[in-house]
Amino acid sequence: MAYIGNKPTVGNFQICDAISVVNGQAAYTMQVGSVNVIPQSANHMIVSLNGVIQKPNSSFTVSGSTITFSSNLATGDVIDFIQILGDVLDLGVPSDATVTTAKLASDSVTYEKIGYNANQYRNLIINGDMSLSQRATSTSSITGNGYHTIDRFNTINTTLGTWTQSQSTDVPTGQGFATSLKMDCTTADASPAAGDRLDIQQKIEGQNLQYLKKGTSSAQSTTLSFWVKSNKTGTYIVELFDSDNTRQISQAYTISSSNTWEKKTLTFAGDTSGALGNDNGNSLQVSWFLAVGSTYSSGTLSTTWTSNTNANRAVGQVNLADSTSNEWYVTGVQLEAGTTASDFEFLPVDVNQQRCQRYFVQYGRDLNGAGDANVGIGQWYSSSEVVYNMYSPVRMRAKPTLTSPTVSGGYRIHKAGSYTDVDTGGVITNCDNQAFSVYKSGLGGGTGGQATFVAFIVNGAKLQFSSEL
Repeated sequence: MAYIGNKPTVGNFQICDAISVVNGQAAYTMQVGSVNVIPQSANHMIVSLNGVIQKPNSSFTVSGSTITFSSNLATGDVIDFIQILGDVLDLGVPSDATVTTAKLASDSVTYEKIGYNANQYRNLIINGDMSLSQRATSTSSITGNGYHTIDRFNTINTTLGTWTQSQSTDVPTGQGFATSLKMDCTTADASPAAGDRLDIQQKIEGQNLQYLKKGTSSAQSTTLSFWVKSNKTGTYIVELFDSDNTRQISQAYTISSSNTWEKKTLTFAGDTSGALGNDNGNSLQVSWFLAVGSTYSSGTLSTTWTSNTNANRAVGQVNLADSTSNEWYVTGVQLEAGTTASDFEFLPVDVNQQRCQRYFVQYGRDLNGAGDANVGIGQWYSSSEVVYNMYSPVRMRAKPTLTSPTVSGGYRIHKAGSYTDVDTGGVITNCDNQAFSVYKSGLGGGTGGQATFVAFIVNGAKLQFSSEL
């Protein structure tokens, strides 16, 4: 639009809230919608007092959100209106709960402004809702180390009691979880030896941790959140352990109420020392200590990153193994970058399963429901040997090892018009990270070169491929 002289001031016209005159007072606060406003200058205002337009910087002045008249106003004076003009209008800081969703542009809120990490796959923990348990839903008589039930969660037990571990349906109410990991003490150890320890841990590949920038001046903090429940109240310890550089940091949390689900949130500072390997190896372990001997508790708890000293790792930890009445549950485990815990990141069942199968894949009859489970196809290598092929549904972390439990007559090796039942499934001969050749010897009655296939015919017969860290 054409104009003569100076370009007219446009936009951001606001009428201030009504102001009540106070007898003997010259200064008043200007607001729009109960929020203080700051005009660009007195020249960007139209002020009417007692029906008369006032002259800027003569009849009134402005400082911040305060308008001051040249003389005190008296009872009976009326500030008719104050209109603020111009391209610049500072509305100040809105009052709490005054900004609605409709006032926010669709592209105006970024991850940095949300206040927590909303990125997909932000949770560094796999299977943190304890929903997948390929190996078993319950394992008793645990006295040593190993993976027993919940995928990706390893048990470390160096002669500290005997335990049953299970996938429990006891969960915090209204949080969306269906399962938890339960530890139940079945043989107590009230006086742990110095080197004894009991903890639940998950190990994380270094290549999944590079964005934490550990070992640099920009190292990010991480926040661990989880739900926990136990009949034994007191102090418990969680540790982050850098396996690449033998460094660690610990935090204490308290179970305050017996047999009550409680959410815990712990923030660990970033570590500017010790970069993590960018590979598929074990770089970081998250450990929930449940009981320890003096080797791990006789020093001062290391709540900052430091080179490992065993005595400082779990100071103050209660002894969950001191009674067969003791139980401990955990679910909703999430480890993420930043200093704030976001809501738990639930993943689709198939996505969670695929992430777990990178580390462990199992085939077995009892996983197939009723009926036999036909699996590998191969050939008779000789009259007493067969080789058959198996495939993982996903590419595994590394070449796996094979475990085939002994089950009497549980594995059926087919041959022309007949079959042979054996007690184990065989051993791996050749493999990469996804395709495996399984070799079984000590058979009889076969013909070299003939085709075969293998079936599991008794519950408990299975092939377990593991590339756990």
